[in-house]
Amino acid sequence: MEEVNQSVVTEFIFQGLCTSRELQIFLLLPFSTLYLMTVVGNIFVVILIITDHHLHFPMYFLLANLSFIDLCISSVTTPKLIIDLVKENKIISYGGCMSQILFAHFFVGSEMVLLVTMAYDRYVAICRPLHYTSIMDRQKCIWLVVISWIIGFVHGISQLILILELPFCGPRVIDSFFCDIPLVMKLACINTDTMRIMINADSSVVATACFIFLLISYTYILITVKLHSKDGSSKALSTCTSHIIVVVLLFVPVIFIYLSPVSITWLDKFLAVFYSVITPLLNPAIYTLRNKDIKNAIKKLINHR
Repeated sequence: MEEVNQSVVTEFIFQGLCTSRELQIFLLLPFSTLYLMTVVGNIFVVILIITDHHLHFPMYFLLANLSFIDLCISSVTTPKLIIDLVKENKIISYGGCMSQILFAHFFVGSEMVLLVTMAYDRYVAICRPLHYTSIMDRQKCIWLVVISWIIGFVHGISQLILILELPFCGPRVIDSFFCDIPLVMKLACINTDTMRIMINADSSVVATACFIFLLISYTYILITVKLHSKDGSSKALSTCTSHIIVVVLLFVPVIFIYLSPVSITWLDKFLAVFYSVITPLLNPAIYTLRNKDIKNAIKKLINHR
């Protein structure tokens, strides 16, 4: 059998956020600060929920898992981005690139399904309050979280398997700060139109199905809330608003990047930074600032010290 004579790519080169060396050095401190705040904020939420017995309810169990996933999402790309800001040659190995693709889709897919689970939790709490404790018991909560991780893992693996089939023989420059599937596919030595359709279909099934379910769930919840008393509806509306803000922050950038027929480099980079750096920081802030129980737990922790 005749083999094709080609040099196999063993590493890729990132162009980074921008070409200006001065701007990259300037961005080092802001991005380092944002990542540190993301790590501290999400770990704090997880520890607070674990240690405070008043927060041992399904909603906060799910929130702790959301904070953990946000920490993972940010950690897939942000440390490498920060390191590359001070390096002229932004190189990543082939294995490192494939790992970024796997874990980025694994964690983002898991978070999408987890947000659906959180919407289901709010639906039961608001629309079927008398049956809440029996429906959302501890075992079911654990299973719902496990299912979200499984679906995320299957989604990530399915994306990775398709990419691993591609031959890369040059060029090896990725116009971004991490290995994003659409950009990596452009570097393949073969036509990827069919594979692009398959990957987009996989991503769109997960993202669109979750997004539609969330829209239906929160629409039904808000209609139910409107029929309740003013005091109860105010608290429920505040909780649902926090959830809806988090949903929009995650889904809008992801859907635009992976499902938009038009690719604008600077906008794709901005949205990638937004959902991988900014959103994981905003999520714990949104929940802690808008949730009365968590604010009380923080006050109690401060007073004890």
